Amino acid sequence: MFVPLSLVKKLFIGLPYTYVQVEEGLYLMKAWKKIEQKQFSPLYLLYGTEHYIINETKQKLMANVLTEADMDFNLSVYDLEETPIEQAIEDAETFPFTGDTKLIILQNPIFLTAEKPKEKIEHQLKRFEAYIEQPAPYSIVVLAGAYEKLDERKKLTKLLKKNAEVIEAKKLNEPELKAWVREQTVAYEVEMDDVAIELLLALGGSELMKLHTELEKLVLYAGDLKKIDAEMVEKLTSRSIEQNIFALVEKVVQRKMDEAFRIYYDLRKQNEEPIKILALLAGQFRLIYQTKELLKRGYGQQQIASSLKVHPYRVKLASGQARFFSEEELTAIMSLLADSDYQLKSGGSAREISLELFLFKLGSLKI
Repeated sequence: MFVPLSLVKKLFIGLPYTYVQVEEGLYLMKAWKKIEQKQFSPLYLLYGTEHYIINETKQKLMANVLTEADMDFNLSVYDLEETPIEQAIEDAETFPFTGDTKLIILQNPIFLTAEKPKEKIEHQLKRFEAYIEQPAPYSIVVLAGAYEKLDERKKLTKLLKKNAEVIEAKKLNEPELKAWVREQTVAYEVEMDDVAIELLLALGGSELMKLHTELEKLVLYAGDLKKIDAEMVEKLTSRSIEQNIFALVEKVVQRKMDEAFRIYYDLRKQNEEPIKILALLAGQFRLIYQTKELLKRGYGQQQIASSLKVHPYRVKLASGQARFFSEEELTAIMSLLADSDYQLKSGGSAREISLELFLFKLGSLKI
């Protein structure tokens, strides 16, 4: 087992999921719903580091703006690191050859950021500013860039944020992730209860592309049952190294050191470096230590997540593990981790076995 289902239920059942929380996380889904209902904006600005959101928005626009017959004539894609903006604007201002609407996708609008372009392309940005003020009624122009932030000081950025439908492709927070999973289950026409959703997010993390893949797998497995439960999620969800580290710590908590070593050796077979494994172990134990300390001071889990700048799911799971360790034990573990880190980084004959020695010493602690 990876994360004991009993632990997940203890942590998650009964937690409030209010309408207000849902509303806070639904902007993205509302924007996609408008596209599916063919309520288009003449301008879209997509930016951020969550590639799935950018790609999915473009796919939804292509599927809903254009018919298959229109794809060849009314879809244009420009890379603005290679093509001047005025060429794309000229295309947008030209009437469609067939059909009613053209879709113009402009990739890499680096001039909206403070970054310097790789190649020096001269863009007539005044021409683009004029287009933003009065876009062609028969064209939909989409700017898409994997930029964490835009330069808010630039006039062009301000104009776009005022006149375009802006979708920031950022990592989703807890209510947004839950709302997104629910939206996907509706699209797939399957049922998925709260415990199963919580477990999927705990195991699958917050990366939408990975979650999308895991959901597709679960839907196929559910088949005609049209229902996904927690047991299915626990059985089928792929574990990342971070989840395997959590499992390793959980085996230590349960005093099952043989299984903890099995997880470690599996990670080594997957060519995971000992120094990376140790760093992740250190991060998990540090989080357990900090969570225990803040809980003692009266902090709630949401406050702890905000203070430590980590995902709320990690805090929930760490709080479950923290109760099995005393402060003295956690202090001793942090000291062992520091010693092992020094041995790993300084090399020498003990380098390859220093992490194994750490696990042996960890198993000898009285938890």
